[in-house]
Amino acid sequence: MLVRDDLVIGQPAHAWVSGQLARAWGNAAFPAPAPFEAVCLAAEQHDVGWADADLAPPLDPATGRPAPFTAVARPYHLAVWGAAPRRLLSQSRYAALLVSLHGTGLYERLGGDRPPEVAAAIAAYLDGQRALQAELSAGLDPAEVTRNRALLRCWDSFSLALCLPHLPWRLEGVPDADATIVVGGDGEAVSVDPWPFRHARVEVACEGRRLEGRFADEAAFHAALEAAPWVPLRWVLTPPG
Repeated sequence: MLVRDDLVIGQPAHAWVSGQLARAWGNAAFPAPAPFEAVCLAAEQHDVGWADADLAPPLDPATGRPAPFTAVARPYHLAVWGAAPRRLLSQSRYAALLVSLHGTGLYERLGGDRPPEVAAAIAAYLDGQRALQAELSAGLDPAEVTRNRALLRCWDSFSLALCLPHLPWRLEGVPDADATIVVGGDGEAVSVDPWPFRHARVEVACEGRRLEGRFADEAAFHAALEAAPWVPLRWVLTPPG
């Protein structure tokens, strides 16, 4: 779950924004994703593992507020990501592969010392996912998969920058272009330079919930979350100037 003061946004809602960015992506300088539908599906479903988890997320006892996704316990996080790719297998092998690669990428970039039991759990997760990836990638173009994995990471970062918000934000490692995309703005109006989209103006949207107060236990927290009012979120992306 994304936690922004008294606004909370489910991970799948943020992923939906990633999918909207993916579907709008593509021009002469930034080629559209291919295979288009499978990659866009992966973008909008890359946090599918959180779909059930964010209906009843963990409470941070130190704050009495929902624990943001960056602060949940490591075993909880591993369980979410370990189950995620197979939830897409009934829709798309390609999308399931990209979700698996996205999850292992998070752990491959994770630094710091860990207790032995946590290190062992991470190693087991990575081994299991790499075996699944070998199975799912059979017959696919490795360069194409690598490109789409990088695109998914880019859209994920882009969406997080909008939802949290973290603006201005620099998108590094964008495939197909020797460019760092700078995302800036305030509120709904967001500028993007250089412009990677097909049309001259792009709107993306999702929903969060207004969750006020502090909670003594998860039962009270979950009841309040279920009753919390919905908040529509919208961003209008345009080139600078």
